Amino acid sequence: MSSLQDVLEGAVASGHAPGFVAAAITPSGERIFAAAGLREAGGAAAMTTDTVFWIASCTKAITTVAALQLVERGMIDLDEPLGPRLPALASPSVLTGFDAAGEPITRPAREAITLRRLLTHTSGFAYDFCSADLTRYLAVTGQTLSPAQTPDIPLMFEPGEAWHYGIGIDWAGLVVEAVSGQPLADYFDAHILGPLGMSDTTFFPREEQTGRRAGVHQPVAGGGFAAIPFGMPPTPHFMMGGGGLYSTVSDYLTFLGAILGGGQAPGGARILKSTTVAMMRANQIGDLTVGALTSAHPNVAYTCELMPGVTKRWSLGFLVNETPGPAGRSAGSLAWAGLANCYYWADPATGVAGVLFSQLFPFADPKVLATFDAVERAVYAG
Repeated sequence: MSSLQDVLEGAVASGHAPGFVAAAITPSGERIFAAAGLREAGGAAAMTTDTVFWIASCTKAITTVAALQLVERGMIDLDEPLGPRLPALASPSVLTGFDAAGEPITRPAREAITLRRLLTHTSGFAYDFCSADLTRYLAVTGQTLSPAQTPDIPLMFEPGEAWHYGIGIDWAGLVVEAVSGQPLADYFDAHILGPLGMSDTTFFPREEQTGRRAGVHQPVAGGGFAAIPFGMPPTPHFMMGGGGLYSTVSDYLTFLGAILGGGQAPGGARILKSTTVAMMRANQIGDLTVGALTSAHPNVAYTCELMPGVTKRWSLGFLVNETPGPAGRSAGSLAWAGLANCYYWADPATGVAGVLFSQLFPFADPKVLATFDAVERAVYAG
């Protein structure tokens, strides 16, 4: 039986990443932490449990909470068309293919984009790193997913017809701003991060936090890792709601604890009603399933499927496994990840949760996934 610290030290020694930090809520309710390796390959600073990471798409669950708070207050409905709120979503088009000259062919969407569809990745929006069609469209048109303003790109399918990972929750962040009248960072601070005491979670790291940041890496030929320049824009940007946050394992475990607590943190702060959290834990995509993410940019992400062979759906904010996972989590557990190989799960049936953060491209590195599996097994083993 390996301890959490043993798992991380062994993973670093085996060359899985320059460094890792992990945290968990154990079956007995204890909160445990571990760190191993270096913040940056070739550097002197050791990984510590207060190291700051770019958590990328781990941001999505927090943005989902923000949106659902507004639903609770009656300020927006999950199923209303969003065109009146965000004119850029009023008349979406659907990409149907490319003509003989390679130019994109589109048609008007028949269905409306709604908040529920944004939060469940059924709106038709995609990410280019896991969509060959969107990658081709962006190459032909010269557009990007992160322009100065909101991107003007088509949907990859009719809203509601499929599940595909994409920028829907980035759009949901703009919905939160439009409905609340606050910048997303201010809304988060006032209604989620502040009440939960998540003082190390932010879109815009303070100078002191920057000194605790882990470097982002990529593997180099022959073994080892090299640090690469990387950082989210230092000003508000489109992709904040889907992937803009920095955080620590301690802060993120606090957030997961509130989700496990039915919307209430152990310290007493409530961020959602228990009935809303029940929706966040339940399948929201009907008979659709979540399968593999097929890489269209191998330097950004490998093709991967989390928990292959397990039937998976999407709730409001989370991946949900319908049968027990192979490393310990119960059926009905919640999970997702961040692009630089950050991972988490929360198990409402047992009260267990775990977080593993690293900073490494491409996403879904097999060795990091093996480390995450070992972390989960160690937590359940106690």
